[in-house]
Amino acid sequence: MHGSAGPFEPHIWFGLDPLWVSTAILVVVYATIMSEKLNRAIAALVGAGVVLLVGALDFPEAVKGIDWNTIALLTGMMILVAVTRKCGVFQYVAIVSAQWSKGNPAMIMILLSTVTAVFSALLDNVTTVLLVAPVTLALCKELEVPPYPFLFAEIFASNIGGTATLIGDPPNILIGSLVGLSFNDFVYNLTPVVVVVMAVQLAMTHLLWGRSMAASDAAKARIMAMKAHSAIVDPRLMKKSLWVLGVVILGFVAQRQLHQEPGAIAMLGAAVLMMLDALGHPPETQSEKTVHAFNEVEWITIFFFVGLFVVIRGVEVAGLLKILADAMLTATGGDLALTALAILWASAILSAIIDNIPFVATMIPLIKEMAPAFGGPEGLMPLWWSLSLGACLGGNGSLIGASANLTVAGIAERNGVPFRFLTFLKYAFPMMLVSIAISHVYVWWRYL
Repeated sequence: MHGSAGPFEPHIWFGLDPLWVSTAILVVVYATIMSEKLNRAIAALVGAGVVLLVGALDFPEAVKGIDWNTIALLTGMMILVAVTRKCGVFQYVAIVSAQWSKGNPAMIMILLSTVTAVFSALLDNVTTVLLVAPVTLALCKELEVPPYPFLFAEIFASNIGGTATLIGDPPNILIGSLVGLSFNDFVYNLTPVVVVVMAVQLAMTHLLWGRSMAASDAAKARIMAMKAHSAIVDPRLMKKSLWVLGVVILGFVAQRQLHQEPGAIAMLGAAVLMMLDALGHPPETQSEKTVHAFNEVEWITIFFFVGLFVVIRGVEVAGLLKILADAMLTATGGDLALTALAILWASAILSAIIDNIPFVATMIPLIKEMAPAFGGPEGLMPLWWSLSLGACLGGNGSLIGASANLTVAGIAERNGVPFRFLTFLKYAFPMMLVSIAISHVYVWWRYL
């Protein structure tokens, strides 16, 4: 085991080059995921194990690569949703949404996408899809329409909405904390372009799927005849759940003032809600309730992230991400406009292929080093907004590009809705490029 006196030095079997070995493992893991011959969680965990086995990382270094805030946030919100779902509040929201839209599937898709985008900006995108995806599945079942287009549109909406604020997406959390940008900075600089991107996205999903969707008169009549309040099967649990969710949401909004990570807030909220649900029941019932809550966690998604973080830490330590970032910055020759737009496009493409969190973490110190060339830290502002837009919106480019994508895919697959890597890529990558082209125009018009 390596000591903590200096940076970790990989020691690969037979003296092989750590860069080539780590990159080869990453490529094999991604190729396996794309082939769909093996469950993605197994592929990522085997890849992580091989990274450790060959000496590309030791265990402490591998643990450093895991973003525990993401893991805690996912787990905490999954538990919160699992407990809250039992009271019927999501079914209530589904019925009200469907009745408000008169049972029109195209209108429902637009409505749920817009709600997803707004809540992704105010909370975070993973939390939002955890709340919206179950509602969507229930709604599609009643209307007898395919849920895939709705879930696809919500993935895009969650990543687009999350781009607008400091707390909406992990890359923004990284940029905000390491650069010293506030919640208001993100809203002022990114919300205008996010609104435009979202409007275009709604139009694209409507043209692709929405306009051809139809619900039968019988399905519409069935929806309109439903009594929304009858969906609430446990009013006391609903009150407790909404109270805890409300406090958790306020916690996310006031995260900086509380000096807490979203993961810690979510885990505390989950623990408190499980406690409120269990109080007053005998030990056997408490155990049943706790087992139910933990069984509802999407463990495949959680362990996929654990494995993937370790594999990416391997290429990060070996220097692959730094080489890619350095090459991009060198190629622009110190021109601010060229550098900003190169960062935008490269961040988008790379964020669709690999996790955007380590990429952004690598890019931040490299961009900071360029301050003297651009007249000090203030001159770097176009680069920070380019990095944020590229990394956050680029996450829409593939199924493994962002946490929200995999979270929805996990929920969908457990409900019998297949989410194929290549099917998603076929639709998602071109749509992502459209959003980056809009961002390109915005960055050039506003900052350059």
